[in-house]
Amino acid sequence: MLVDIRVQEETFSLDAEIARLAATGFDVGGIGAFIGLVRGDAGLAALALEHYPGMTESMIARIVAQAGTRFDLLACTVIHRVGRLPVGAPIVLVLCAAAHRGAALEATGFVIDWLKTQAPFWKREDYPDGQARWVAARESDEAAAARWDAGGPSEA
Repeated sequence: MLVDIRVQEETFSLDAEIARLAATGFDVGGIGAFIGLVRGDAGLAALALEHYPGMTESMIARIVAQAGTRFDLLACTVIHRVGRLPVGAPIVLVLCAAAHRGAALEATGFVIDWLKTQAPFWKREDYPDGQARWVAARESDEAAAARWDAGGPSEA
């Protein structure tokens, strides 16, 4: 499986990343895609993301490896941005390539659900009035990851 994991401040190009996966030479029949954006909830100005270098990429690699085995992936790209991102900016890109669309789409859901709950990122909401607050884990994210059963990335 071809794996590309990047944690970066720079934005990404969906077209370029899909073209790269489609040109792998594998028998790709479908690419599942997810792009996360900074929501403008409650007057938010920006979201500041921090991570623990090395540890973050390692956990993402474990999540991707498990998805690769579980869904028979041919390739997977995960790009997660860090730094201060304004409302509407892309935060994360997950692309999963497989021989069949069902596996590609399921794997994409699996990766993003586990990424939200297991990858060590810290998020701070910044508001126009100068106030800020750190984002706590959400029960809805935990429930989404739990739907994939107990075999999470920590066991990969």
